[in-house]
Amino acid sequence: MSTDTIQHHLSDTIQRLSESATLAMARMARELKEAGKDVISLSLGEPDFNTPDFIKEAAKKAIDDNFSHYPPVNGYLEVREAISRKFKRDNKLNYSADQIVVSTGAKQSITNVVMAIVSAGEEVILPAPYWVSYSEMVKMANGVVVPIQTTIDNDFKITPEQLEEAITPNTRMMIFSSPCNPSGSVYSEDELRGLVSVLRKYPSLYVISDEIYEHINFSGGHASLASFDEVYDQVITVNGVSKAFAMTGWRIGYIGAPTWIAKACAKMQGQVTSAPCGIAQKAAQAAVEADPSVIDAMRAAFLVRRDLVLSHLNKIPGLKTNVPDGAFYIFADVSDYIGKSDGTTTIQSPADMCMYLLENQTLALVSGESFGDSRCIRISYAAADDVLVEACKRIAAGLNNLK
Repeated sequence: MSTDTIQHHLSDTIQRLSESATLAMARMARELKEAGKDVISLSLGEPDFNTPDFIKEAAKKAIDDNFSHYPPVNGYLEVREAISRKFKRDNKLNYSADQIVVSTGAKQSITNVVMAIVSAGEEVILPAPYWVSYSEMVKMANGVVVPIQTTIDNDFKITPEQLEEAITPNTRMMIFSSPCNPSGSVYSEDELRGLVSVLRKYPSLYVISDEIYEHINFSGGHASLASFDEVYDQVITVNGVSKAFAMTGWRIGYIGAPTWIAKACAKMQGQVTSAPCGIAQKAAQAAVEADPSVIDAMRAAFLVRRDLVLSHLNKIPGLKTNVPDGAFYIFADVSDYIGKSDGTTTIQSPADMCMYLLENQTLALVSGESFGDSRCIRISYAAADDVLVEACKRIAAGLNNLK
C-alpha cells in the first residue's frame, strides 16, 4: 500500500493544541544558527547562569548514595519536608509533607492540577497576558478558557471588578502568575487582598498561583495568595527551582495544596511519569534548604539587565514599555507599528513583527498573541549585557525601517 493512501489519525485533543510559541521561535532561531546566521535568541525563559556548585555537589552525593531507584510518586519524604520548611520560611504557608507533590517541572505540576480539577466544559479564568501553556493545559482538560484582558497602562494586572465580572456558575478555576510570565508584573499584598475579597465568595473556584519567579522579584517582597486564610483551601501554590536557581534542565517543580488535591495530583502523575528523577530531587532539596540570599547576585544581575534594556528600548519612538517588577521579561507594546511596512513586509500583528525581526534582523522574540495579548511582544533579558545591547540595536534598526 502506498504511504500516500494511509490515513494519519490524530486525536481531537492533540489537534486542539498549539505548538508552544516560545519553543517554536527557539526552534526557528536554532535552525537559522545551524545555517550559519548570526542569530540572537531572546525567546526562551531560561537563566543564562549555571547551577550553583553546592547544588551540583548535592547531586553528585546523591549518585554516590545510590538514589537511583524508583522514588515515591509524590517525591521523597525528606524532599517534601524540605519544601514544607521552605514554604513556611519564605511564604508563611503551612503545607505539611502530604500536601506537597514533587513533579518533573512546574509545567507538569500545573498540568496535574488542571487535569485533576477541571472537567469538560468548565471555565478557567486566565488574566491576560498569561504563560503560553496555561491555555493549552485547559484545552487538554476540555475546559473553556476565559481571558481577562489587561493593558500596559495598569502594569498588566486585573482588578477585583474584572475578576467578579468574569466569574459565572460554570467557573472552576483561575490560573495566574506573580511575578508574571510574560509581563514581569508583581501583585502586591494589597492587590492580592482585593482579589481575595472576590474569590472568598466562590468556595468552589480554585486558583493556581504560579510563583516560579518568586525570588526574581525587584518589588521588595513576595506575597503568596495562599497566605490569606480566607482562601487557603482554594489555592494551589506552584513553585520550583528552575528559575531562581538556574536549574531549568533538572526538571523539578512542586505544589502545595489541600490534601485531597495533592492526592489527586499524585494519582494523575502516577499514571503519566511517576516520580521525578531522584538525583534531581536531591539537588532541589539542597536548593530549597539554602538561604535565599545565595541567589542575590543573580537577582541583582537581572535588575541591571532590565534597566539596561529599558534604557535602550525607551529611545525607540512608538515602542511602549512599563517597568516590570519581577521575572526577566519586558512585554513591549508594538501596536503603534501595526499597519506599517518596510516596502516589502507589512506588519499586521505582533506575530508578523516577530517574524519580520527574525528574518530581517536575525533576532528571535515571541509574539504576545500566544500569551493572550494582541499588542505586545516578549523580550527575555536573561542574556549577557553585550548580547542585550546588540539585540536592542537590532530592534531599533528593524522598527526604524517601518514607515
